[in-house]
Amino acid sequence: MTVTSDSPAPSDPGAPAFDKAALKRKYREERDKRLRADGNAQYIRLSGRFAHYLTDPYVPVAPREPKTDHVTFAFIGGGFAGLVTGARLVEAGIRDVRIVEKGGDFGGTWYWNRYPGAQCDTASMVYMPLLEETGHRPSEKYAHAPEILAQCQRIGRQFGLYDKALFHTVVESLAWDDAAKVWVIRTDRGDRFTASFLGLGTGPLHVPKLPGIPGIEDFEGHAFHTSRWDYAYTGGDPSGAAMDKLRDKRVGIIGTGATAVQCVPHLARSAGRLFVFQRTPSSVDVRANVPIDPAWFDEIATPGWQQRWLENFTANQTGAGPMVEDLVMDGWTDLSRRIRAKIGDLPRDQLTPQAMMAAFEDSDFEKMEEIRARADRVVQDPETARKLKAWYNQLCKRPCFHDAYLQAFNNPNVTLVDTDGKGVDRITAKGVVAGGQEYPLDCLIFASGFEVGTAFASRAGFDVEGRHGLRLSEHWAEGMRTKHGVHVHGFPNLFFVQPTQGANLISNVPHNLTEAGKTIALVVREALDRGAREVEVTAEAEQAWIDLLLTGPGRMMLGSQECTPGYYNNEGQDPGPAARLNVGYPAGAMAYFSYIDAWRRDGAFDGLTFR
Repeated sequence: MTVTSDSPAPSDPGAPAFDKAALKRKYREERDKRLRADGNAQYIRLSGRFAHYLTDPYVPVAPREPKTDHVTFAFIGGGFAGLVTGARLVEAGIRDVRIVEKGGDFGGTWYWNRYPGAQCDTASMVYMPLLEETGHRPSEKYAHAPEILAQCQRIGRQFGLYDKALFHTVVESLAWDDAAKVWVIRTDRGDRFTASFLGLGTGPLHVPKLPGIPGIEDFEGHAFHTSRWDYAYTGGDPSGAAMDKLRDKRVGIIGTGATAVQCVPHLARSAGRLFVFQRTPSSVDVRANVPIDPAWFDEIATPGWQQRWLENFTANQTGAGPMVEDLVMDGWTDLSRRIRAKIGDLPRDQLTPQAMMAAFEDSDFEKMEEIRARADRVVQDPETARKLKAWYNQLCKRPCFHDAYLQAFNNPNVTLVDTDGKGVDRITAKGVVAGGQEYPLDCLIFASGFEVGTAFASRAGFDVEGRHGLRLSEHWAEGMRTKHGVHVHGFPNLFFVQPTQGANLISNVPHNLTEAGKTIALVVREALDRGAREVEVTAEAEQAWIDLLLTGPGRMMLGSQECTPGYYNNEGQDPGPAARLNVGYPAGAMAYFSYIDAWRRDGAFDGLTFR
């Protein structure tokens, strides 16, 4: 095998073992640099003096009259969750569906995130929803944003979801009318309409946040958040055209997470000077993106192909069941393959939980050592390579995969400004100060992500009011309470579409959403066929589900307080007792998907009441 400068290093059985104690010590040291007492409060909302950052640069707001009608099903959120649920409802013969979306079109995250280089980091075949139903063939293993947005629009057209959709519309209140047995929806466009059934899929990545850096309001150059990319200023477009207007500009970008990993290479090619301000480096493994061969796709795309791929990815990535062929073969499944191989090498009499956990830990250390070694192979300047090394377990932060990010730091116009975990000092009228040095800038880009650790009502912008005026924030005061992550007692005819308390499969969230959509469509169809005006989970069934969840292993490494701070672990702060319920099915994601399929097929709708 030929090893190129960016190929994974071949494993060497004779290589010396790494020093686990030293690695753990280094991980703790790097984590401690990032710990801050203010946690999520270190970020600020895009409101007030920053409200202009939220302007939609892509589609103008179209005037319309307020809606005062009634629909069978209303869904809040026009991303994957709303689209897959709407599609399943239509397939079940329920066409009176209205999706309410604050963007100017369907897409959710993929409507807003049009920054250069944006693409999925889970393989297209399992990430893009309803490929088989729409007949779309992904163009490459990791599709770029324009193709994903086009798939969202394709779903909307094919299933007639545009007909009643309300775009550029923000929900202000949702309240259950017990006398009329309907949900009352009010919006910022003056709408007051009702729906027999209501779905919520606002997702965790839709409220942009800015770093609360002193002086952030003082900058006199041009600035924007990556979720509102200003191509009018930069030139170029989401399809990858050169950002020719930056050729003589000094550009700074704050943030080095998944978004920056994707857009930095494009900025490096376009900007006169690029300064990348880094607090904590991402782990950046090989992506190895390739076009999808049409002839190969024709061979594998037999009926039911996408469901088989979804299940195969989940089984391999979570290590559920016996080892099977890995159809996806990517960075997500690589770690699982390593862990299972190590466990398989253990003598039968040593298959203890402690030994298996040690195998997991060793596999993670090996993988991260390879990722750090990759920085040395790819980045020409040894000091820059050192600063780009991630010192934490792979699942402490969102793993990144890219074949041009590390290489971008070899460009003479690119400067990594590493702040050794501290973040930049302040922002001035002319630029950014880091380590006591000011970097004059013409343009400042915030790749600072979205709110994740805040309360649901805060992110959603409304607090759902259920039966007898019960507010969701009250019902969830001590933690999320549902059955299947979908049904909530006291909130009839309401359905959530999200991963928590279901499969909780974070590596491929769309798999969670498609399964929830199937469940909801079946339940609504059953309610309509029975002539029932309400469907609700019982208090006993909801509590039984919570009790079952608490028998599991908890959050384990994902969200561990031992990790470097980030949105996976509430910025390193104790999330409080309520977080113990932010978990999934105890037996794992694959077991949950099997369970919920059997629950649907059974037809008894155990735990729900129809009346």
